[in-house]
Amino acid sequence: QVHLIESGGGSVQAGDSLRLSCADSGRSFDTYAVGWFRQAPGKEREFVAVISWTGALTYYADSVKGRFTISRDNAGNIQYLQMNNLKPEDTAVYYCAADRRYGGAWSAEPGSIEFWGQGTLVTVSS
Repeated sequence: QVHLIESGGGSVQAGDSLRLSCADSGRSFDTYAVGWFRQAPGKEREFVAVISWTGALTYYADSVKGRFTISRDNAGNIQYLQMNNLKPEDTAVYYCAADRRYGGAWSAEPGSIEFWGQGTLVTVSS
């Protein structure tokens, strides 16, 4: 089982950086691909980034490519999303997620992702 808990959200200015963390209290973290989604007010949940089981592969949404970096520490059962050069349009509730699959399901079928955290709010002001 996977139990995900996010932390690190907050309010920042445009251009600032923020790092989100997502810890798993389960025992099978390294058997899941993990990643992030976000949902802005009035909008649908959208894919942000995913990292494969060992961390060898990563994939990003075009809107965050070059600004956000996803990473994981399997020994510590934790994943991170480093967000640099934040923009007001990055304002959203960010959700970490886990799924046994790594691939197109993350961006094409978000409703099929197996496990979700409770979300953490990121607010970027101009």
